[in-house]
Amino acid sequence: MHAVQSPSHHGKKAAGTKRPALVVEAVAPPPPPSPLAASVLVLNRLYLAVHIVGARRAFALLCRELAEVIHFQEGTFANYTFDTWREASQSSAAFKQPHEDWVRSVNFEIRVPRVIRLLTYDRLPRQHLHMNRRSVMARDGHQCQYCGRHFPIHQLSLDHVLPRSRGGTTTWENVVCACLACNVKKGGRTPHEAKMKLIRRPAKPQRNPLILTKLNNPKDECWRTWLDGVYWDVGARD
Repeated sequence: MHAVQSPSHHGKKAAGTKRPALVVEAVAPPPPPSPLAASVLVLNRLYLAVHIVGARRAFALLCRELAEVIHFQEGTFANYTFDTWREASQSSAAFKQPHEDWVRSVNFEIRVPRVIRLLTYDRLPRQHLHMNRRSVMARDGHQCQYCGRHFPIHQLSLDHVLPRSRGGTTTWENVVCACLACNVKKGGRTPHEAKMKLIRRPAKPQRNPLILTKLNNPKDECWRTWLDGVYWDVGARD
């Protein structure tokens, strides 16, 4: 909520007059995310995780018969075409769960699948874990590695422990998450020179940190069957 001061008609407040009243304006909360923006795990023909896409893209693949839905429930999974998934959605529409996303069209309502499988794509995922801003932030848990405080992502930056001006490399072992204040304080110095201490030594993660973040979301719990032990990139979305 914003507090807005009523404007004065004379520029200066006359002696003995009351202070202007505060007008409180209600700020509407941000709209909920669209179900079509929900994340969907994509498997190749061999049931290996290869990518994560939005629900809009997933439905496009299903409608073009390039993919099928993989629905995991109570320890077993079943395969659905777009038509059979629509029928299954209609039969369960009266029993919606809080963690489910649903899309309504003119003629029917359909549940957003959590996993789809490409019917002809059988390439294996590249066995590589790419380092970027999102993955470093996820590895460090959005926690400044100098002061130990947690911050929203827009208040964090990446810091080279050994500065690049001193020959430092952009690697998992030399880049950490730092708040803006600590990054400025450290400047082009080493932590020892700046009298700052790392709360933990940076290292290459054994598993993809973005995937671990996804698995902690109840919506994506069913991904665990295909993602447990996966350390390579699958194009994880925020």
